[in-house]
Amino acid sequence: MTYDEALCLLRRYNSEPFHLCHALTVSKVMRRMACELGYSEEADFWAIVGLLHDIDFELWPEEHCKKCVELLSEAGADERLIHAVVCHGWGICTEVAPEHTMEKVLFACDELTGLIGACARLRPSGSIADMDLKSLKKKYKSKGFAAGCSREVIARGAELLGWTLDDLLSRTLEAMKPDEAEIAAQVAAL
Repeated sequence: MTYDEALCLLRRYNSEPFHLCHALTVSKVMRRMACELGYSEEADFWAIVGLLHDIDFELWPEEHCKKCVELLSEAGADERLIHAVVCHGWGICTEVAPEHTMEKVLFACDELTGLIGACARLRPSGSIADMDLKSLKKKYKSKGFAAGCSREVIARGAELLGWTLDDLLSRTLEAMKPDEAEIAAQVAAL
């Protein structure tokens, strides 16, 4: 499956700007992480997994990480892609654990990109461009802020990767910064 085919598939089941923005953000983060971690040759695949990870969430939230198996299989996705998408919900809506580095990165970054996005919306700039680790950590520690973004999942993701929480927060924040404007423009155009 190419990236463009994956984007068309995502659009078949997702139309809300919030969900599209999240999918594009996770996709860009996954691509950047692949390159940073020495998986450049798989960067396209990592980006596709990031793009499709919530394919079933908008229309079937109660079947999240389950309905995706049917949707992705019908689209001809391979088992590796399907497993990666399913296991990002480990411990929440599935018992399929992340095994490969790419799956662990997705598990760790998914919730965190949402938290970072929520932080950006409250900043005077409305952007992550001027956000630093200290301000992100302050919001991370505030349990009432973006309560839907599970701190437990984020911490568990850092542990899975063998990273400190600060390392995960910093890497994800920096991976999001370069593509923020491009993603906003792309969502507006969809």
